[in-house]
Amino acid sequence: MTLTGSEEKDRRFATTLARGLQVLRAFRASDDGLGNQEISIRTGIPKSTVSRLTFTLHQLGYLSHARRHDRYRFGPAALALGNIASASVSFIETANPMMQQLADETGTLTLLAVLDESKMLLTKTWRPQGAPAIWLEVGHRISVAGSSSGHAYLASVNDSEFARVCDKVRARDESVLVEDLEHARHSGYSQLLSHGFVMVDEDRRYAENINAVSTGFRSHDFGEPVAISCGATPEILSYERMRNEVGPKLRDRVKELERALGLSSVLINRG
Repeated sequence: MTLTGSEEKDRRFATTLARGLQVLRAFRASDDGLGNQEISIRTGIPKSTVSRLTFTLHQLGYLSHARRHDRYRFGPAALALGNIASASVSFIETANPMMQQLADETGTLTLLAVLDESKMLLTKTWRPQGAPAIWLEVGHRISVAGSSSGHAYLASVNDSEFARVCDKVRARDESVLVEDLEHARHSGYSQLLSHGFVMVDEDRRYAENINAVSTGFRSHDFGEPVAISCGATPEILSYERMRNEVGPKLRDRVKELERALGLSSVLINRG
């Protein structure tokens, strides 16, 4: 979550603002508040700087704490901003019943993921009712090259967008090879063309305890595609079940969403 050199050197770039936003992005849904030391570790920002940033964010209402030495939590200003952001993404309201039904039918965690820095960020989840689901929460980040959501996202971007993605990912994580991103894009595109959904080979997935199948989606609310996925443990979601049942259901449900919103396929939008 550190800033890149090119960003900090751009005269238009407000470094203090960027670091303040880094502090807010350090919080996860499962956190019972965070102290300055924990925020410093997660962001890579010196603790003394974090202290000034959290003080300012607290004064502005974006962070709150009940007592002097209590841990910081999101404040009313951050909650209001989140509600405004959710309301402004119009396709979520239409998608909610469709994706919840998909989660219930398949017994999988259905989720929406977007590219955030060098990872895919979970921004919305639908948990199956009355069935155990993998423990992934909003705010969780997963590998781009090692996840089906990352492959579906890469397969859905056009050439110029892919070049920017490579620059962005590599600037923040040099261990990610362009060749791996190119392979993921090619593999994902081939699968989207032939099946309408994407799976990752077992030897390339980022986590052995999670299987997932994904597809791409592009709405007018975002300037780039997103990934919609169904995931579960291998015991619940085998590769055979992904290929023969869950993948086709995911593909058909996203097509239904596109029709409801008057959108064309993500591959048509890719050009």
